[in-house]
Order: sequence, then structure tokens, then C-alpha cells
Amino acid sequence: MSILTKLRCITVDVTGTLMAYKGELGDYYCMAAKSAGLPCPDYKRVHDGFKIAYTEMAKKHPCFGHAEKIPNIVWWKTCVRNSFVKAGYDFDEETFEKIFRRIYSTFGSSAPYTVFADSQPFLRWLRSQGVTVGIVSNAEYRYRDVILPALGLHEGSEWDFGVFSGLEGVEKPDPRIYKIALERAGNIAPEEALHIGDSMRKDYVPAKSIGMHALLLDRFKTPDAEDWKKSGATVLPDLVAAQEWLTSDRLAI
Repeated sequence: MSILTKLRCITVDVTGTLMAYKGELGDYYCMAAKSAGLPCPDYKRVHDGFKIAYTEMAKKHPCFGHAEKIPNIVWWKTCVRNSFVKAGYDFDEETFEKIFRRIYSTFGSSAPYTVFADSQPFLRWLRSQGVTVGIVSNAEYRYRDVILPALGLHEGSEWDFGVFSGLEGVEKPDPRIYKIALERAGNIAPEEALHIGDSMRKDYVPAKSIGMHALLLDRFKTPDAEDWKKSGATVLPDLVAAQEWLTSDRLAI
């Protein structure tokens, strides 16, 4: 009997699991600056500035400001402005508005992302086997409404429900986001569900903590993968391997 026959629901992470970023953050900030008639900002400074600004915003106003009902565009405007300031760039309001609008619209489209070739076939295969498929992601509403559909990953054909931190007010690694997923799937028991992701801290550990099964993908050969395996985690290179693992009669969860 294969592992798949024991499962009623499989939840999947998005970034690093179903899709990845194309290029560097600096590429998009550069295009935005050029659209306002300015030279490209320094890539490293912008990247480092963004990391600091995003971390601070996520800590001060988690889940994209969900609890405080901060409009999505306002949350991101503050984050992008702080990114530039920390990188040493201080634009006047009119110039910043032009740059920000370009950045916001770009990251609200499919342009900066690429979907892995095995993502759509894997999700469709799961649903054809009668498995309920859920998306669990630390992301805001544009992933659900715009980005995933634009990448060919549609609710109703590739996935059945989504749990997005910006819409729920709970984010990984908080185990509650996985409990919401089980409820959304029809109050499925955790032992009948599996989560697939690419982070030990955000995906594997919290899913296992509530009794779900879990496996990790190592698409980019991260050095941490060896430690993941030593800790007992199932680590696979891609979703093709995940499908083989799920249908193998020789394995047990």
C-alpha cells in the first residue's frame, strides 16, 4: 500500500517549492529607478537595505499589517521606502512615488517569478487521485488573486484552497496556520495530511508539531539539507521525486 492511499490532503508551500524568483531584487529596483529617469541603485546596498527593512516591517506589523488593517499598498510603500533609506537613497516624494508604483506593480504580476516545470503536473496529478490540495504561504492576497493564476496555478484546477498569512493574520512557523489548513480542507485529521515545503523551520517542524506528515524539497542543493536528513526528515530534490515517493509501495510514513 502506497503512502498516497493514507492521505486525504496535501498542502504545499509556494516560494522555493512551486515557484522561484527570477533574477535579483536589484534588477527590479534598477528598472524602477530608470523609469523615473535615475541611474540604477547599487545592487548590494539595495538588497541589504531591503532585508533589514522587510524584517523590521514583518516584526512591527506582521502578516502584512493584517491585525491593524493596514492597506497592502501602504505596508509595501513603507517597506520599500525604508529599503531605499537604509541603502542610502533619499528620494523626493514625487520621484519615490514613480519608483514605488513600478516596483509594486511588478511584484504584483508574474514578471519576477518562474514556476517550476513539475509544479502544475504534480498538483493536477494529486487532485486526479482524489487528494485535496491546499496552498500554505506567508504571502499577501496578490499571490492568490493574481500571481499564482498568472503562473498557471489556479484555484479549482491546481489547488482547492489557500491559506495566505496576509489574509489569515497567522504566519509560518506558527502551527496555527496548519490547523487552519486542516479546517479548510474539511476538518481533516492531521495524520491524514502531508505538507511539502523547503524550510525546516517554517514548513517541516510546525507541520509535524500538530501531527501532520511532512517532507522537504531541496531544489537548490542547500548545505542545510544534510542536517535535515540527519534529523530524520524526508528530503527530495523535486516534485517528480515526491510523486514517486508518494506512490511507492515500499515506503511507510
